[in-house]
Amino acid sequence: MYTGSLRRLIDELGRLPGIGPKSAQRIAFHLLKVPGEDAHRLAASIIDVKDNTALCPVCLNVADTDSLCPICIDDRRDTTVLCVVEDPRDIVAVERTSQFRGRYHVLHGALNPLEGVGPEQLRVAELLTRLEPEGVVEVILCTNPNLEGEATALYLARLLTPLGVNVTRIASGLPVGGDLEYADELTLGRALEGRRTMETT
Repeated sequence: MYTGSLRRLIDELGRLPGIGPKSAQRIAFHLLKVPGEDAHRLAASIIDVKDNTALCPVCLNVADTDSLCPICIDDRRDTTVLCVVEDPRDIVAVERTSQFRGRYHVLHGALNPLEGVGPEQLRVAELLTRLEPEGVVEVILCTNPNLEGEATALYLARLLTPLGVNVTRIASGLPVGGDLEYADELTLGRALEGRRTMETT
């Protein structure tokens, strides 16, 4: 139905996460309409990010090749507190809160035996090697509040607690603006567990 080059573009776009066949088709036809320099700039930026991006040698966040990430370079960050996340995108979410001034460690996944992901596939060994040299006193487990994330947090807590590190877990519960009647049992239960004293002043 389509020319060879257009068909290949639609196929490649369709392989991207969250892009179905119709979205891939829509994006491909949009790219056909844009000026040539815009399409070349997009192609160049994709090649550039593949050629010049690597993992930070300290925290395993995304960084420029042969360089530390911006957070590890920042000497104003508290090196004694580590926030452990599953994916580099999670760092962006935590940073948006402006509530955390420590450093991060990226696991690059979560435990999922059904998918063949065990502790060996995660960056746990790198986490352990950071504790003593960086003087880490607290590790915040900021994995996703799903089955895999909970299993990962429990595994890490059992691993880290005997090492004398204070291991904490982010609270989870009801979103602001949410209605109780629509909350599932696990979410509502977590909200009750994480309750705190009301500030009246």
